[in-house]
Amino acid sequence: MILQNMGKRPYKPKGRSGQQKKNETPNYESVQKPQKEAFPMRLNKYIANSGVCSRREADKLIEKGEITVNGNVVKEMGFQVQAKDVVKYEGKSLRPEKLVYLLLNKPKGFITTTSDPEGRKTVMELVKNACEEQIFPVGRLDRATTGLLLFTNDGDVAKKLTHPSSNVKKIYQVTLDKPLTNSDSQTIMEGFDLEDGPVTIDDLALLNSERTIVGIEIHMGRNRIVRRIFEHFGYKVEKLDRAVFGSLTKKDLPRGKWRFLSEKEVRWLK
Repeated sequence: MILQNMGKRPYKPKGRSGQQKKNETPNYESVQKPQKEAFPMRLNKYIANSGVCSRREADKLIEKGEITVNGNVVKEMGFQVQAKDVVKYEGKSLRPEKLVYLLLNKPKGFITTTSDPEGRKTVMELVKNACEEQIFPVGRLDRATTGLLLFTNDGDVAKKLTHPSSNVKKIYQVTLDKPLTNSDSQTIMEGFDLEDGPVTIDDLALLNSERTIVGIEIHMGRNRIVRRIFEHFGYKVEKLDRAVFGSLTKKDLPRGKWRFLSEKEVRWLK
């Protein structure tokens, strides 16, 4: 699509993902019970969700006969655990954490990591009082980038959303140091190559008459991909904000605040 007559049109995500019911109360920093684990559950998932190790490592523990269920050694791969069962490893009872899904509107100046040896501010400081469960960020926003960042302790969901095949929609608002030319916008829309492969975007829109603020919709998740797209054409990205992640939006979520996901949003994740 070639951009035209879009200089003053506000950028809105496609579909209904950004809509909100009338009189709906914003839910940031609200008290909401984490999602309960579903049973029956595979034994390796039960172990992994208890924080012992990964599922693959859990399979090895099961194979070696190091896991007991109700006092009996279980070596069966795919064994299903019920909520009432007592699962033990090294004599200690295991209990999977409740699943938590939390959305943060990340401010500038925080790095996306669980800890930093250099002592820089991390996104974990912004959600440290959100819940008792140990959550981690899904994907990454660089230190200067703002906007939507998902946190969870659901490893399956995190793996699904970050895998290239998931094709999760992401919409960014980009502020450039100079006007975006028609020629460059057309080339970006048609597709081009970077050093690590071809680049394909889904939509592009001008958000101001000066042509310096751009909305871009993209599915690929390569490192710093949005910044690299514009840097490739000689532009400096002065501000970068992720406004949409899949069906999740920043509506009624102030910068630096977080909220738990609704049941409907969790269903989308899964």
